[in-house]
Amino acid sequence: MSVDNRQLAHRLAYAGLLPFVLGCLLIWLVVHPEAHAFVSLALSAYAALIISFLGGIQWGLSFARGLPLRPSLIWGISASLLGWVGVLMLPYGGLALHGAVLIACYLMDRRLYPLLGVADWLTLRFRLTLVASLSCFLAAAGS
Repeated sequence: MSVDNRQLAHRLAYAGLLPFVLGCLLIWLVVHPEAHAFVSLALSAYAALIISFLGGIQWGLSFARGLPLRPSLIWGISASLLGWVGVLMLPYGGLALHGAVLIACYLMDRRLYPLLGVADWLTLRFRLTLVASLSCFLAAAGS
């Protein structure tokens, strides 16, 4: 990957944290009950979307490398299903689940990225996971 594309990937990845941070802040700052419910659902839906995206990366890397590893395939679907369950739950439970699944996604990536030849992305993944999961946990506490 060229340096320009790598920098773009980093910038876009960090931009993807904006809904997490903004959602968390709004949960703590919004006092109107209807707006609070909307923000909680919006953050939960975004977290589930990102969790599904992370599961899809597992599948994509496995197939692109010609190594459809069983753990990658199983985790890819499991992550999506857990993200969906989190959206169906009340915000304080669902957002906490999302935070935990985001951490689990990182742990799976940490285990499988070296096997798939992309271990150099783990530093970025750690930073993104830290902010996203912390945002979910703090938002759950404010729900």
